[in-house]
Amino acid sequence: MSHNTDKTYDVAVVGLGPTGLTLAHLLGRRGLSVLVLEREPAFYGNARAVYTDDEAMRVFQTAGVADEVHADMDLDCAVQWVRSDGDVMIQFLPTKQPLGWPVVNFLYQPTLENKLEALLGRYRHVEVLRARELVDFTQDADGVCVAHAASTGASYGDTIGVVDKATTQTVRARYLVGADGGRSLVRAQLGSGLTGKSFPERWLVVDLAAKEGVDAFGHRPYFDFICDPVRPTVSCPQPGGRHRFEFALTDGDKKEHFEAEATVRQLLSRHVDPDDVVVLRSLVYTFNALVADRWRDRRVLLAGDAAHMTPQFVGQGMNAGIRDADNLSWKLQAILRHGADSAILDSYQSEREPHAKAMIDFSVLNKSLVSVKHPAKAKARDAAMWAVLRTPGLGGYVRSMGMKPKPKYPKGAYLGLPRGFRGVEGTLAPQAQVRTYDGRPVRLDDALGMGWAVVGIGVDPRQVLGKDAETWQRVDATFATLHAAGERPQGRAGDDLRAEGVVDIEDITGAFTGWQRRAGAKQGSVLVLRPDKFVFGVSDGQTDELTRALVAQLGLKPAAATAPSRAKAGAIR
Repeated sequence: MSHNTDKTYDVAVVGLGPTGLTLAHLLGRRGLSVLVLEREPAFYGNARAVYTDDEAMRVFQTAGVADEVHADMDLDCAVQWVRSDGDVMIQFLPTKQPLGWPVVNFLYQPTLENKLEALLGRYRHVEVLRARELVDFTQDADGVCVAHAASTGASYGDTIGVVDKATTQTVRARYLVGADGGRSLVRAQLGSGLTGKSFPERWLVVDLAAKEGVDAFGHRPYFDFICDPVRPTVSCPQPGGRHRFEFALTDGDKKEHFEAEATVRQLLSRHVDPDDVVVLRSLVYTFNALVADRWRDRRVLLAGDAAHMTPQFVGQGMNAGIRDADNLSWKLQAILRHGADSAILDSYQSEREPHAKAMIDFSVLNKSLVSVKHPAKAKARDAAMWAVLRTPGLGGYVRSMGMKPKPKYPKGAYLGLPRGFRGVEGTLAPQAQVRTYDGRPVRLDDALGMGWAVVGIGVDPRQVLGKDAETWQRVDATFATLHAAGERPQGRAGDDLRAEGVVDIEDITGAFTGWQRRAGAKQGSVLVLRPDKFVFGVSDGQTDELTRALVAQLGLKPAAATAPSRAKAGAIR
């Protein structure tokens, strides 16, 4: 038995993991109506992701949840590559915060997910249906019909649970996003294949909690990749008196033996006192490095593990999905609220796929470094790392994790002006702390808002844009005037700049203005940031190229044809 509902959503999201949760927040804050389907009646309850970076924290900031989720994380923990005797070969301990957040943040995933779901309650136009399984979908020129039914959920790793087809309901959505994990039903129905490699190497993951009143992990304060050729091991601190160990297995190791309590205690005893801890989970797993061939079929899109699967060795699987959600959410808003052409969704994969692949490659490289089991090869690795770290220039590059893929889109594959000789177009702008006119310090993104930002360097950008300012108003852009520290105009000159409708801010640290000058944005220039704070373009004097690029690349229709907003972006309803 199947029955339809007459309700139509802007976006239906399948999956309530970190990607789906982040996407629901971003869409909800942008005023779009959202339905989220999740087959599990409750969260899986075990930690998978353990780490998030400054890029993902900045996305959480856009979603309006950063301060809440950050309060539950451990911050600024050193990440180390150590020998079996504990001798540190490399230590990664970043102190700068170019994006406004710590680079290293360790989390407990159940805490993160529960908080994100609870915070969705602030949006009346975001509806979450748990214990509902996607059954089928069909799309036409105007939207997607989404059929879902009651589900008992599934054990972790299974494709489906028990579905009661008699409870099937069908709803309409303008777009459907499959954020339903590595075994995505949405991807399977789209017929999108996977390219890459599945690794046969097995690891035993053991999640622990310290017994009440016991400091079981105080002697292991840092995240360690233990490069032991006998038993490569990962030691990961987590908030709330928790810890994770991962142990590499050999081809001859039996899964049942290593998941047994006695074996787990034996492995742990080298690192902690087994009597001081409670084992929350012990599980043997393998991993994949795969990317879906197609992330979009007309009105249906893939995100997170449904689009790409990243090995866990640099903690970027969850963060890649969060970046997907950020990229996708503002483009859906542009189509559904600002009249942009749906063709802009083609840029979703062209922008995100190269970075996701690069992060996968980086993770595989680290896996190869850590999991060397041959003694002679391990000695050669250690010697090579010693030499690299003592090579002028190269050693500092490695210690600063310069080999980590930068947030930068490839030439010709992003929405924005072509990359100039300074190379800032298509790159993520920094986030500094700025001072508003009333003297309050705020993060730059909070001052500029979650949409387009047209920033005049020492000038009102509307005066530079002239009549073109109306075009930017159509996409709800924020107009801002940015001053270097101590260079705000005074007297009547300052009053002229503090016109209604312009955000007046001062870069009190110099972090943004230093970058802006290197980017070629001089006094009187206009700098445009996309809603995801990637640079759309910089114009020195003549700004018509910025406006022409916006109209052409978004496919904006004449103003009279633009769809009106049905919910104010950023509103909590």
